[in-house]
Amino acid sequence: MGPIINGIAVGITLTLILGPAFFVLLQTSIHRGFRAGVLIALGIFMSDVTVLGLTLAGASQFLGDDPRENYYFRLAGGIVLIAFGIYTTTRKAMTQTDEGEVPEVIKVPGPLVYLLKGFFLNITNPGVWFVWITAGVSVGAAYGVGTNDVYYFFGGTLGTVLATDTFKCFIANKLSSRVNPSVITWTNRIVGVLLVIFGVFLVFSAFVDVKKFFPWLGIILG
Repeated sequence: MGPIINGIAVGITLTLILGPAFFVLLQTSIHRGFRAGVLIALGIFMSDVTVLGLTLAGASQFLGDDPRENYYFRLAGGIVLIAFGIYTTTRKAMTQTDEGEVPEVIKVPGPLVYLLKGFFLNITNPGVWFVWITAGVSVGAAYGVGTNDVYYFFGGTLGTVLATDTFKCFIANKLSSRVNPSVITWTNRIVGVLLVIFGVFLVFSAFVDVKKFFPWLGIILG
């Protein structure tokens, strides 16, 4: 039980990190509902599993021990975040008339769109790769590479992250009944701006060592 409990503890710690995926998860749950939020969470979960699997298979040999220092990774991740941010900022909230009718038909994305959004938003973040590569090396050294304890540990970690993300979706969706379309629109704009800021930071950091100017930003954003 030791590796599982330790994995759960690490999973709880990871859920406290406020990255781009966190804001999109909450915004989607408020704007599109619990089901859409859970699909985003599943996409994030799938990307975590993918990154961890590649890490255990030796992806760090190609990306380096710290993917956050990878020029191309930072550039690509930044562009993806900026694109998501612009799209999110320009989205409109669905409004209703006094009779409860929807005056404007707004196309709702399908389940696959939410899954892919969560997947790519998370997997293109260099900080995510850094976390899982660091965890993979550390846990492998502690429990032995390829042992069952390693898989128990990460099973506890990934399960905890998915469970807490689902809980965040539930809470955010409950709050949605208390907000009006205007609030949802502004939520979209705020989250979109935050994503653009994250993206601009990544692109900028591909050319300039921002840690020299803003050490704390390097820690938070990767």
